[in-house]
Amino acid sequence: MIMQSPEKSAAIRALRSAAPYIRLYKGKTFVIKAGGAVFGDAVATRALIEQIAILHYLGIKVVMVHGGGPQLTQVTEAMGVPTRMVQGRRVTDEKAIDTTSMVLNGLINTKLLAICREMDMDAVGVSGVDAGLIKAHKRGPVTIEGEVVDFGLVGDIDLVDHSVLKKLLDNGLMPVVSPLSADDKGQLLNINADTVASAIGAALGAEKLILCTGAPGILENVADPGSVISYTDLKGLDKLRASGAIKDGMLPKAKAIEEAIRGGVHRVHVISYDAPDSILTEVFTNEGMGTLIVSDVNALSPAEQQGGKA
Repeated sequence: MIMQSPEKSAAIRALRSAAPYIRLYKGKTFVIKAGGAVFGDAVATRALIEQIAILHYLGIKVVMVHGGGPQLTQVTEAMGVPTRMVQGRRVTDEKAIDTTSMVLNGLINTKLLAICREMDMDAVGVSGVDAGLIKAHKRGPVTIEGEVVDFGLVGDIDLVDHSVLKKLLDNGLMPVVSPLSADDKGQLLNINADTVASAIGAALGAEKLILCTGAPGILENVADPGSVISYTDLKGLDKLRASGAIKDGMLPKAKAIEEAIRGGVHRVHVISYDAPDSILTEVFTNEGMGTLIVSDVNALSPAEQQGGKA
């Protein structure tokens, strides 16, 4: 009698468990956004790309959107340009926009493409400027908590030309998108990466938008990492914002989540890039490991409300 080792048996069980999800998601589109904090750790960056590569190999069409806030802060401050954040959004003046392009389109995007090449994954780096992917205009001054704030060369999205991405996806390529765009006059504009990911997800009618963050998910109590909310909906997000559970850098994420769902994205997931295999666990297991956000939790099945997150 031939006996399998425990490791082989566990691998086979995992494949059998994942098979229904593989059938469900093959050919579907996922948009995965990763914040710049993960890219400061080479091991964590590689682990993230490995998971995305597995989705790609399984026939899921993946668009990756990346941020670069920590790297941008480091470079601009080294050049004597101060950083100002307002409710989680970066103020970008004329001195900072060239550095923003250098860091996002150059340093980070190119490094990600190099890792993709190592993993034999056909990836193409693009920004919102390329082929008019993201049409945007400069954000005007806004009043926030009684203060008039001029975000400078920060853009608000008018339109995402999804045909640019679909051509790449339909040819087996994975777009790696930098959240930089330009207005009709060619002025470069910095756009929040969560906002870009949300808009791309809506334009493509994505099955999932996955936001990889430094937090394990959306927390009911920001001081307690163990207070991860398993699932919620748009009304729940409003309540969390009102209670102060969503604040600072999570504010633009919450807005991006709302816009994605209202734009047609079926499900949004907020997970940690620090947790081992967090993307694969969230996608291919019933339990998941982050926060699932849908339009209305009443539409979830009883099994999903008991922990299933497919």
